[in-house]
Amino acid sequence: MIYQSSAQLCPVSIQPEKCRGCVHCMRKCPTEAIRVRDGKAYDIEARCVGCGECVRSCPTRAKLAVSDPLDLMKEYRYKIALPCPSCYGQFPNLTNADYLLQGLIDVGFDDVEEVTVASELVSEATREYLAARDFSGPVISSACPAIVKLIQISYGHLVERLSPVMTPEEVAARRALDKALAKGYARDEIGVFVIAPCSAKWEAFHGSDRIDGVFAFESLYFKLVGAMNKIVDPPRRATSGKLGLGWATSGGEADGAKGDNYLNYLAADGVENCIKVIEEIDHDKLNDLDFVELNACPGGCVGGVFNIENPFLATTRIRAIRHTAPHSRACGEDLARYVNTAPFEGKNVFRLSDDRSEAMHLMQMIECIHAALPGIDCGTCGAPSCRAMAEDVALYGKNIERCPFMRREEAK
Repeated sequence: MIYQSSAQLCPVSIQPEKCRGCVHCMRKCPTEAIRVRDGKAYDIEARCVGCGECVRSCPTRAKLAVSDPLDLMKEYRYKIALPCPSCYGQFPNLTNADYLLQGLIDVGFDDVEEVTVASELVSEATREYLAARDFSGPVISSACPAIVKLIQISYGHLVERLSPVMTPEEVAARRALDKALAKGYARDEIGVFVIAPCSAKWEAFHGSDRIDGVFAFESLYFKLVGAMNKIVDPPRRATSGKLGLGWATSGGEADGAKGDNYLNYLAADGVENCIKVIEEIDHDKLNDLDFVELNACPGGCVGGVFNIENPFLATTRIRAIRHTAPHSRACGEDLARYVNTAPFEGKNVFRLSDDRSEAMHLMQMIECIHAALPGIDCGTCGAPSCRAMAEDVALYGKNIERCPFMRREEAK
């Protein structure tokens, strides 16, 4: 984990002194956002979706996920914590969510808004949206910001299938602000902070008018453990039901969207698996589905890079907490306020040029260079594929002799 200024929006950062140029991260990146040059990896920030694959694969921990520093809390008089559902699975022997919520109060927050409750509201709003939609084929969940950005970058024509319902964090922030403002606090006195499992959420909520910061769960973990160990009889704070807690793991959101009704859905986790599902949707092979839940992290949010526990163990703990939680009930709120009216838009980060003739010329150059390369995608040149190497040569003036096979041919 690393802290960056708000001016830097790439959800991952690199420590050059630790990087050995091993290309593990480059091979794992789903959008070819990483290159290795002069023995060091660097990111093409516009292409990074924050999936965390590079962080997980780096053997020297040179790649780090980005979040806000805890000192950001000092800038606000009234501080509200928004713990994501995955937080509940990070502590051994936690069967009562009240310990976690009271622990957050004890480490410096003035109030806690349960994202698990907001998740149930999102589930209810999603059920209404699915019942009222006027098109066939699957609706894709928009809860995972890494998946949303992946679709915007690589499958821009599918953005119309993304659910317009707000994320649970956005809903929780809205509800928390309403309560704090009703208590008489001014907006600039209120700090709303998401306790997140991944850096994709840090990027997604940057600049939000309702969320003031995103903290990595791991940055609070040891403080929380110390505070929770001192609690004897926590006050009753937890109000969420089984469905909200289920959002922490893969399939939990789809289960909530189903409710008591039949729903033909699919749930996938891990960015490689999600890409396969997106491609199936792109090829019109999953039109019999109603809803698709995709989580970039393995196992769902419990697999986020900011978490402490093994995602499988965390899933087991979530299951234990859900066992004692009450059944979720309809909220009775006006759910229309939790649906975004502005549509998602694609992000054409692969555009060669704004000028059509220049773009065509660059495309021809790339095709010619690509034809000259061996086409084995070995990654030795520092680009993830021969196609990416051809783009680097045409767009950025990189030397084609970085390819060892080209050097070998010249030597012959």
